[in-house]
Amino acid sequence: RLSDDHANRVTPLSGTPLTGPGLLHDRTVVRSALLRGTQHLCAGDDYHWLRPTLHPALERMAGRAGRLGGCDPEAFDAAGREIMAEGPLTRPELARRLAARFPEADLGELALVVHLRFALLHPPPAGTWGHRGRIGCVLAEDWLGRPLAAAPSAETLVLRYLAAFGPASVKDVQVWSGLTRLAALFATLRPRLRVFRDENGMELYDLPHAPIEEADAPAPVVFLPEFDNAVLGHADRSRILHPGDRPLVMPGWSIVRPTVLVDGFVAATWSRKGPSVEIAPFRPLAPADRSSVQEEAERLVGFVAPGETPEVRWA
Repeated sequence: RLSDDHANRVTPLSGTPLTGPGLLHDRTVVRSALLRGTQHLCAGDDYHWLRPTLHPALERMAGRAGRLGGCDPEAFDAAGREIMAEGPLTRPELARRLAARFPEADLGELALVVHLRFALLHPPPAGTWGHRGRIGCVLAEDWLGRPLAAAPSAETLVLRYLAAFGPASVKDVQVWSGLTRLAALFATLRPRLRVFRDENGMELYDLPHAPIEEADAPAPVVFLPEFDNAVLGHADRSRILHPGDRPLVMPGWSIVRPTVLVDGFVAATWSRKGPSVEIAPFRPLAPADRSSVQEEAERLVGFVAPGETPEVRWA
């Protein structure tokens, strides 16, 4: 469980270990649009404070470029809740029903608006391994059986973030979360944090007893999924991406490709189909590193396709 002096780097959106295939079904884990408007899994116990904390950033995204078409936001929210009370709907279905009531809004934008503006959860089978197909939406309060927190908890979010990604700057947290104007909160937390300066003089904050590895400590090969927070967790991506490699990982169109870390830096992208894994290194790998990547790819297949014979191809 995370606390101010938690000594391990852990996933920031969960205060308790999240394992087991039934957690989505028993509502211990939920799936929703959270950080930066993208889909995340988090503990149900955390969602009730996390969603209100992120709401200002999500609402700002929802209202960007006049997506509500000038309709009354309060009336829009009330209508959305009234419609959702009738039962699970997909986002496009909810958007069409709202468009019938608010013809001034752009139907093409409404699916995104409801995705960001309402506290919606996607119950299983959405979020389960290998699921493809219809994704329903329910109001979070109905699914969790309790109201969301009345007030945000940015302090909790910042401390969870530092537990996973510190040392980090104020800008790092803001880029990762989508929240703004956190400098005042960091000033309040400062007596409880360790403060460093990077080579450019920027202040970096961390939890007081969090470990920091030696610069020459070996880092294992790691396969990361698309949109992984290790890649997106800081404003300064040079701590994990070599100069010039960013377009290979983030080519645009809201794409963040699955990556392979070698010695702590992104060295390749990867893709999988069944037991076959294709690896596309950005530059030739040293023989020992290539062997470690091959071994980890085979271990990955053992996890996602148990019983299958791994096939590793190099692009």
